[in-house]
Amino acid sequence: MANNESLVALNGTQISYIGHDCKEIPEFLGETYGQFARRLDLSFNQLRSLAGLKMFTELEELIVDNNLLGNDLQLPRLPNLHTLTLNKNHLTDIEALLEHLADVTPSLEYLSLLGNEACPNQLVSPDKDEDDYQRYRYFVLYKLPQLKFLDTRKVTKREVMEAQERGAFMKVVKPKPEAEYSPSVATSTMASTQRATDSSETISSDGHPLSRRLRDGHGRQQMLTEGREDQVRLIY
Repeated sequence: MANNESLVALNGTQISYIGHDCKEIPEFLGETYGQFARRLDLSFNQLRSLAGLKMFTELEELIVDNNLLGNDLQLPRLPNLHTLTLNKNHLTDIEALLEHLADVTPSLEYLSLLGNEACPNQLVSPDKDEDDYQRYRYFVLYKLPQLKFLDTRKVTKREVMEAQERGAFMKVVKPKPEAEYSPSVATSTMASTQRATDSSETISSDGHPLSRRLRDGHGRQQMLTEGREDQVRLIY
């Protein structure tokens, strides 16, 4: 434990354990510092879970930038947490994340999600613009109306009003993966459909299959001509 503790930067109630490639929060951190830590910085690791936070009962600030946290992220209830930065992780489901934070971090005032796919800005997606980012802000503020700062910007009164009125309709919908629609697949499907149409026979009202010539213009014209000749023979 002594060797592990030598990797910790301690400044009063501020704890930093940065750049050690850990995949989960080491137990000794909670055992040693959990009861009094107010600020915890775990940036530049390889964290996939924050389960070890359950011992940090007094935590007010949590920085977990540049990790591998995904949509299965679960935080313990942290009633005093007012600052959370999750920049540059693997978060894509913004709605699930915000609903979870609303439940476990009731005092949250500052949130930063830059560098995640869930945050549609040009750091991650060059095809996004300011309108996309503003819609994201409205949706976040609709879910977490107590926020005072979001990412690098202070929340304005106008944004709060817009979020209350329109935020519920501002959810950013992810497009379907390209694999779900492929030109080659579409071409194959169309070809199969055409083959099925060509090989099928049209069924008449009395249940008998009609000949192929009835399904093209020449066939229909020939049948009409034959029908008129039959009528003439019947009359005379």
